[in-house]
Amino acid sequence: MPRPTPFHSRTSASCESQSWQEWSGFLSANSYELDHVHEYNAVRTACALFDISPLYKYHLGGPGAAALLDRVLTRDVRKLEVGQVAYTTWCDDDGKLVDDGTVTRMAPELYRLTAAIPTLDWLQDNGQGIDASVEDVTEAFAGLSLQGPTSRALLQTLADADLSRLRYFRQLETKLAGLPVSISRTGYTGDLGFEIFVDPSAAERLWDELAEAGRAYNMRPAGNVALDMLRIEAGLLLIDADFVSSVRTLFDVQKSTPYELGLGWTVALGKECFVGQEALRREKARGPSWTTVGIVLDLATLEKVYSHFGMPLHLPYQSWNDHVPLYSDPERREHVGRATSGTWSPILKSYIALARVPPRLGEPGGRVFIEETVEGQRFAIGARVVKLPFFDPPRKKS
Repeated sequence: MPRPTPFHSRTSASCESQSWQEWSGFLSANSYELDHVHEYNAVRTACALFDISPLYKYHLGGPGAAALLDRVLTRDVRKLEVGQVAYTTWCDDDGKLVDDGTVTRMAPELYRLTAAIPTLDWLQDNGQGIDASVEDVTEAFAGLSLQGPTSRALLQTLADADLSRLRYFRQLETKLAGLPVSISRTGYTGDLGFEIFVDPSAAERLWDELAEAGRAYNMRPAGNVALDMLRIEAGLLLIDADFVSSVRTLFDVQKSTPYELGLGWTVALGKECFVGQEALRREKARGPSWTTVGIVLDLATLEKVYSHFGMPLHLPYQSWNDHVPLYSDPERREHVGRATSGTWSPILKSYIALARVPPRLGEPGGRVFIEETVEGQRFAIGARVVKLPFFDPPRKKS
């Protein structure tokens, strides 16, 4: 049975919809209002607060902490400065993605790794013979994500530190309303935002302080439905939707490499030996079989399909995470890939999706056709290939 997070007394009181899902063994709100639209709009026009406590968190310490992480991760951890955060992937021996997350250098010999799936055994197995400690601190820290253009101004009213000096993908220790916290300029929305970790004993008070200060900044709590729309706009991948962990499937067809997922920039092939390095070197030399891109659907064509049935244009009211066939031709004779996540983007006024296609079709401006089923009949809707992310405001990094 899912457990409550340290913020549950506050999130449950605010959750008018009573719509929840299980996230890593914890209860996580899908939306707080009966409709998710206000929560989505809050992130793009003001700010919203997400409970991210279920995120797996690990501390790696000791003289060999960097060596252990460099053995496991595709990023070059030794290049991180204290207070720096990096997005990273880790792979199996065949170069297939196990998971992705962030790694933060908290101190000269202390790192924090976040993950979507349990990773303790993986870290311990690879740490044999290395002078490093590995500790699961998932339940030792409650987590919040405050995202949106007014997020920094709101936090500054409570913070001891000058948050204007906290750069993108950097972290610091400070106090919010007198409560010790760890704050990083990171998030899963593609917008200006922060992730905050606090001792669970202070979770309720931190929520209350943010809620009170947030009134002046139009802050509202937000759930998974809005978050999924936001992360697709940001071109961010979701495990079990856009990729499957190689440790969760026996079938090669369901596995992916960082290069196939558009994450080749996270792979430091030149560093010392790491898990999957040789397989990734071979793939880099020959080129990946697939590439991950964004596509924008042709609404005029989609509207014609619906008009054929005497119906108005129908667009998804929330995001979807299903594998939908892609073709190179409108007759659907050549299957060339699949879309994995899609949404109507209110801010872009576009129907967008993340997709996997052969490299020959992955250049921006290319054209593919996505299968759309209307009234039990299948149609091919034209779509334009675009570079990810779909939405990338300057404020995210400023």
